Amino acid sequence: MQQGPYKILVVDDEVDLEPLFLQRMRRLIRSKRYTFVFAHNGLEALDKLSEDSDIDMVLSDINMPQMDGLTLLEQIPKIDPNMRAVIISAYGDMQNIRTAMNRGAFDFVTKPLDFKDLQITMERTLQHIEEWKDALSSRDRLVALENELDVASKMQQSILPTQFPEGLDYKVFGHMRSARNVGGDFFDVMRLANGKIGLAIADVSDKGVPAALFMMSCRTLLKGAAIGQGKPSDVVKTVNDLLVEDNEASMFVTLLYAEYDPESRRLTYSNGGHNFPFVIHADGSSAVLPSTNGIALGVVEDMEYQQNTITLSEGDTIVMYTDGVTEAVDSEGEEFGMDRLLSVFGGSSPTDPEKASEIIFKAVDAFAGDNPQFDDVTCLTLCIG
Repeated sequence: MQQGPYKILVVDDEVDLEPLFLQRMRRLIRSKRYTFVFAHNGLEALDKLSEDSDIDMVLSDINMPQMDGLTLLEQIPKIDPNMRAVIISAYGDMQNIRTAMNRGAFDFVTKPLDFKDLQITMERTLQHIEEWKDALSSRDRLVALENELDVASKMQQSILPTQFPEGLDYKVFGHMRSARNVGGDFFDVMRLANGKIGLAIADVSDKGVPAALFMMSCRTLLKGAAIGQGKPSDVVKTVNDLLVEDNEASMFVTLLYAEYDPESRRLTYSNGGHNFPFVIHADGSSAVLPSTNGIALGVVEDMEYQQNTITLSEGDTIVMYTDGVTEAVDSEGEEFGMDRLLSVFGGSSPTDPEKASEIIFKAVDAFAGDNPQFDDVTCLTLCIG
């Protein structure tokens, strides 16, 4: 990414928002990372976009006089089809969030604004913009599938979290390594109400740019459902219903979504056709978590999903992964498999999630040797301290 300054148009009718933004973002403004321009409704925003071609992204409220944020989203592409917008929504307002995503919003944040989360969302959006600009500048050179897959890989990486929540008794880490043939893996970690943590890992069907775009849509729908629903099975059902409703490409995604409550150490999860996660106990023993018998999302309308809850203990580690791990093959065509995955820690429990992920990746690489990676390899780990 360039170092800035990025020019961001903030659209909100609250008169107190402008001084609040300038105060909370003062250090980044001084360091010339961001500059801000402000508008109080959609009409003013369109005027500013028409007058200033240097604006990089739009951050807009939904409810405003004269022209609301949802109508603004419809008008932005007429001025700049490559502009990206982030919507500010009321907490849990899935209907407006869904409408906003259908009208081209890249992401959203909720009120009251958490400026740390807002900055992370802005940086993720700006990184995507940079990757999109690179894709546009190189599209004339996309004469082979190799180029398309490289663009898709960059688009994937641009939305993955790079900062992870951490508590006194838990740590989280996730990592994805794209294959040459991009499969559409993604993971996400979300702070939820009442101190809970949302954990998701998924694998989209198909390859290339279509898979990367479908992946971004799935991830955004999941984030919206996670903050608007009460339990993981409802989250997975909501995402499935939305994908089935608007899925002209007939793509699908396997998804494992879990919520961890640090206070009770309870992990509640719902599995939509994804690889079974497993737990490594403090004594080094391991066990695959029970299935919840769900199928992949985007296939069957109005599908009911189940969930299961386990209570974790100090020293336990939860490992979530995609089939790029277990289906990695060696030069003889043999798969890495579940048995090898369960044994990679050698009878001891990891205490650091990043180290646990590193051990898995190294084991897969050692097994595959010089055999090329044919699928994304993704791990999401949770360690209980």
